[in-house]
Amino acid sequence: MTPNHTSTTDPQLTRSTLWLMTIASGMVVANNYYNQPLLVKIADTFQVSESSAGMVAMLAQVGYAIGLLFIIPLGDMLRRKRLILLDFVLIILSLLLAAFSPNIYTLMAASLLIGATCVVPQLFVPMAAHLARPEERGKAVGTVMSGLLVGILFSRTLSGFVGEHLGWRAMFLIAAGLMLLLWVAIYFLLPEIHPQFKGSYKSLMQSLVHLFRTEPVLRLASVRGALSFACFGGFWTTLVFLLEGPPFFAGSDVAGAFGLVGAGGAIMASVMGRLSDRFDTRNIQIATLAMILVSYIVFGFFSYSIVGLVVGVMLLDLGLQGSHISNQTLIFSLNPEARNRLNTVYMFTYFMGGATGTILASQAWQLWQWDGVVLVGLVFSVLALAVHLLFSGKRGRAV
Repeated sequence: MTPNHTSTTDPQLTRSTLWLMTIASGMVVANNYYNQPLLVKIADTFQVSESSAGMVAMLAQVGYAIGLLFIIPLGDMLRRKRLILLDFVLIILSLLLAAFSPNIYTLMAASLLIGATCVVPQLFVPMAAHLARPEERGKAVGTVMSGLLVGILFSRTLSGFVGEHLGWRAMFLIAAGLMLLLWVAIYFLLPEIHPQFKGSYKSLMQSLVHLFRTEPVLRLASVRGALSFACFGGFWTTLVFLLEGPPFFAGSDVAGAFGLVGAGGAIMASVMGRLSDRFDTRNIQIATLAMILVSYIVFGFFSYSIVGLVVGVMLLDLGLQGSHISNQTLIFSLNPEARNRLNTVYMFTYFMGGATGTILASQAWQLWQWDGVVLVGLVFSVLALAVHLLFSGKRGRAV
C-alpha cells in the first residue's frame, strides 16, 4: 500500500483558483441543505408527519457520509478535475430526481443520492491544502471552508424564499441549472491535479483503516467533529418546526432567513484558518467547543425570542466552523501523500455525527418539542468538550 509519486509538478495555488474552489464549494454543498426549510411543505405535499419529513434531511447527511467514504479517496488515485466533472453529472441527475419525486420515498432516495454526490467540496479542501505553501495552509483551508459554510447557510435563505413563493420542487430545478453552469466554469478554469497513489482501489480503501488505526490525532479530531456537527444538524433541521408554531407562526422564508445570521459568522472562517496557523490548537478547540455549548444554553432559555435565537445561531456557527477548520488544518499536516484519505476518515465521521444529531433531534421534537431538541444539543456539546479535555493532552498543536 505504499503510494508512488508522479513526476508531474502540480500548479501553484493562484488567487483565481482559490476563489473558484471557494465559490464552487458553497454552491455544491448548498444542494445538501436546501431541503431543511422546506420540510413542512414537503410533509404537507405528501401528507406525512414532520419526523418522516425530517428523514429527508437525515438521509442527505447519511448520503454525504457514503460519498465521502467511497468517492473522496479517489482524489488520491484519479485525476482530480476529471473526477469532479463526472461527479457533477451525477449531482444534476440526483437534483432532477428530487424535483420530480412522486412520493416521499422517492424524495428520500433522491436526498440520499444528492448527499452522496455533493462531496466535491471535500475534494477542493485538500486540494487547496496541497497546493498552498505550508505556512499558508490554514489560511487556504479557511478560505475554501468560508465558501462552504456560507453555502450551507445561504442555501436555507434561498430555499426558504423559493419554497414560499414557487414551491419546494422549484428549488431543486433551480439547483440543477446552477450545477450545469458551474460544470462549465470548472471545465474551463480549474487546473488538473495528478494522483499520487498508484495502488488498487481495494488497497486505497484498506489504507483508510490503517490511517484511522495509526493516527491518534485523526481519531480525536474525527470524534470532536462528529459530536459538534451533531449539534449543528439537530438545530437546523428542527428550527423550521419551532418557527411555524407560536409565538412566531412563520413560514419557510423566515426559517431560511436565519441562514443570513450565521453567514456573517461563516465569513470569519478564513480568520479562523489564520488563527489555526498561529495559535495552540488545544486552546482554540476549548474556546470553540464552549461556544457550541453556550449556544444551546441560549436556545434553552430564549427559544421564544428572535433575539435569543439570533445570538444562539451566531455562537453555534462560529463555534462549529472554528473547531472544524482547526481539526482539518491539523489532520492535513499529518501525511501530505494521503490528504484526501485523511479528509475522508474525518469527514465521514463528521457527517455521520451530523446525521445522528439530525435524526435524534427530529425524534426529540416529536416527543418533547423544543426542550427535547435543546437536551440533545446539550448532551452532544458536553460530550465534545469532555472528549477534547480528556484526550487532547497538553502538547499544543498535536491535538
